[in-house]
Amino acid sequence: MTAYAATVRYFNEAADLMGLSQNMRTLLLTPQREVKCQVAVQKDDGQIATYIGYRMQHDRARGPMKGGLRFDAAVDADEVLALATLMTWKTAVVNIPYGGAKGGIAVDVKSLSHSELERVTRGFVDAIHDVIGPDKDIPAPDMGTNAQVMAWIMSQYQKYHGFNPACVTGKPVELHGADGREEATGRGVAKVALALLKKENRPPEETTAAIQGFGNVGTFTAEFLHEDGVKIRAVSDAYGAVWNDDGLDIPALLAHSRETGGVKGFAGADALDGGAVLTSDVDLLIPAAIGGVLTKENAGDVRAKYVVEAANNPTRPEADEIFHRNDVLVVPDILANAGGVTVSYFEWVQNRQHFKWDKSRVRNELDKIMSNSFEAVWNKAQEKKVPLRTAAYLVGIGRVGRATVLAGI
Repeated sequence: MTAYAATVRYFNEAADLMGLSQNMRTLLLTPQREVKCQVAVQKDDGQIATYIGYRMQHDRARGPMKGGLRFDAAVDADEVLALATLMTWKTAVVNIPYGGAKGGIAVDVKSLSHSELERVTRGFVDAIHDVIGPDKDIPAPDMGTNAQVMAWIMSQYQKYHGFNPACVTGKPVELHGADGREEATGRGVAKVALALLKKENRPPEETTAAIQGFGNVGTFTAEFLHEDGVKIRAVSDAYGAVWNDDGLDIPALLAHSRETGGVKGFAGADALDGGAVLTSDVDLLIPAAIGGVLTKENAGDVRAKYVVEAANNPTRPEADEIFHRNDVLVVPDILANAGGVTVSYFEWVQNRQHFKWDKSRVRNELDKIMSNSFEAVWNKAQEKKVPLRTAAYLVGIGRVGRATVLAGI
């Protein structure tokens, strides 16, 4: 099953409960625009390299479209459309005034020099600048991109349209970025995980966890959960995995990872097979890397009672069914990892107002939105007697559907 087919399946499960007509389903699923473009750049050795870029703009019923840019060799149209669709429901679940979009370039960023990456980024903006912007579609960082890439996007966009930092979010703080944006997704994941534990009457200090993925999202998730007393036993990244039955020293692990480039070789833990993190003996599992890691092949071996999806699309529908049968509570990606887009919204608001918030305000506003959104989804799940994923889709589709109907065609 493709990534987009999985998102449509989840959509239809909620749509069936809502009694949506086929015409309405088609309207809500059909993207507004699909852009596929050539990005040709001169490499440092003088050779011309050609890459394919995408920008999928799914829905604009509730506001300008919003979504990250992913630079990765595996990027294709199906994946980008799936992620754009998820962004529509995600922004609606946390009730911020956006629709969904996503973009990417099929390129191995590790094969590019710093200057080549800049040329690829600027070339992509040249191709799509007329369909993005602060009132149309606002890009943000995703896999393979960062604040520096967003700075280049802003610079190139402004060559065509003049000063307008709200054209992109996730920028460096020195270039009108928001304090707290870098930590936002991980902080949101941690807040939702803690809210779930509270509902389950499980004290954080009596909870064990495993985190698959130790990039931006995984590191900040680990940091915030550790601060609240959760014992993180296992962590993995692309290069290795580590385990400590008594709980990892997260500050020391973070320092080791920054110094060496990964968790492998951390002195305060035993080495572990990377795939074993997903099935390790913990209460809480947080997939925070790539999509499609929880499948029908390994879902039955997952021993965690709770799964909080920090990554996009980490659970295949067949695995989701197994979790439901095994009474594993899953907090879906469209709620769990919405902290990033929420603080991107705060950045956009600040840019539009030309007024700077301090980090404490950003954190307080984020915590409030994530708590309220979790409560809305939890209550919907209890009311309808459905899994949290279906409840999140019910909330998101309901808001988008009402906006669509009220505005008219």
